[in-house]
Amino acid sequence: MEGTTVNVEDVPPAPQDDPIRVALVDDQQLVRAGFAMVIGSQPDMTVTFEASDGHQAIRMLDAYPTDVVLMDVRMSGMDGLSATEAITAQPPRTGVCPRIIILTTFDLDEYVMHAIRAGASGFLLKDAPPEDMLAAIRTVHRGDAVIAPSSTRRLLAHLAHTLPSDERRSSDILDQLTTREREVLTHMARGLSNAEIAAELFVAEATVKTHVGRVLQKLSARDRVQAVVVAYETGLAVPGA
Repeated sequence: MEGTTVNVEDVPPAPQDDPIRVALVDDQQLVRAGFAMVIGSQPDMTVTFEASDGHQAIRMLDAYPTDVVLMDVRMSGMDGLSATEAITAQPPRTGVCPRIIILTTFDLDEYVMHAIRAGASGFLLKDAPPEDMLAAIRTVHRGDAVIAPSSTRRLLAHLAHTLPSDERRSSDILDQLTTREREVLTHMARGLSNAEIAAELFVAEATVKTHVGRVLQKLSARDRVQAVVVAYETGLAVPGA
């Protein structure tokens, strides 16, 4: 996959006595089997269940505590977008609120932005290398969001470009950001890590982390992905820039 991605070495495995519980939601059995094989080979991960559509996933989440869900978008029955909205609106009965990674194909899924608004924690291309998938799972499990791959940046730009004008957001929400915070958000929309933003702005990485935290707080964004969506919706980030 082209471009900078999450470095697996920067996302260390979780302690083996506390594995990351992963659910696989996809209507293609072969896809689920392939993902399950890769995840099952990791000492810090375990597959809690597999589901073929959103309805089944919601039922299973009520029975099996799960940390991360890999959610396909296009499925028969309840699609992944509806399932994501339902899960984030009403957490499972287990009391464990899973973080959701949207499985997507760049050319087809025009409405993934809706899932991100609903609380999904990032994108994962279906043809991504196994190491990218594992890194994405560990990244969202530790509370971050997956926006680094250049393919994801292109997807966000594509979605923003095709977003209906009546769904675009007023730039007034950005008025509460300082000039520096706007700069940081712009670099976040490019998919840069804190370290890369620090290098661009010639400041310490800790300073960037502080700015990122303030941006998320002021925009009421749960993570970097939702902040980046705001950047595109308001026109701060321009598709193709």
